[in-house]
Amino acid sequence: MLNNKADTIEEYILKRLKQNADKQIELKRTALADEISCAPSQISYVLSTRFTTERGFVVESRRGLGGYIKIALIPDEAVQKQVIYRDMIEALDVTSSFAHVKSMLDFLLENRIITRREAELVAQMSANLYKTEEAGQIAPIERVKLIRSIFATLAKIT
Repeated sequence: MLNNKADTIEEYILKRLKQNADKQIELKRTALADEISCAPSQISYVLSTRFTTERGFVVESRRGLGGYIKIALIPDEAVQKQVIYRDMIEALDVTSSFAHVKSMLDFLLENRIITRREAELVAQMSANLYKTEEAGQIAPIERVKLIRSIFATLAKIT
């Protein structure tokens, strides 16, 4: 028996994914909310917490009139790793803190995508880039480019 609306929504989406041969579906948020008798925000919550890249899903969402939700199961571990790296690289910008970079490395380490040695090397290199930026020796955009480059290299070797 399902515990709550979130479980019901998750189960419904997983069932639809399993039924579809290419392991991807497109849904209308409001139609799904009506069918399950819940608020569209509950669907958004389930998508953001249970259908994440880390759990093997890619979600594309467009709100408003004609809005939709596309959910796809990432087919294999290597592809999943590449999607994780791509998302991390895209998330890095001039406002990204060292703590943000460190949390990405911690995630990669905890999920055994990189080794402790790789994590420590990248963390030290990133810390040095932030210090160099603070000293005015490098522009924030250059720091971002270098850190993105490091993550792109990790994506190629892991």
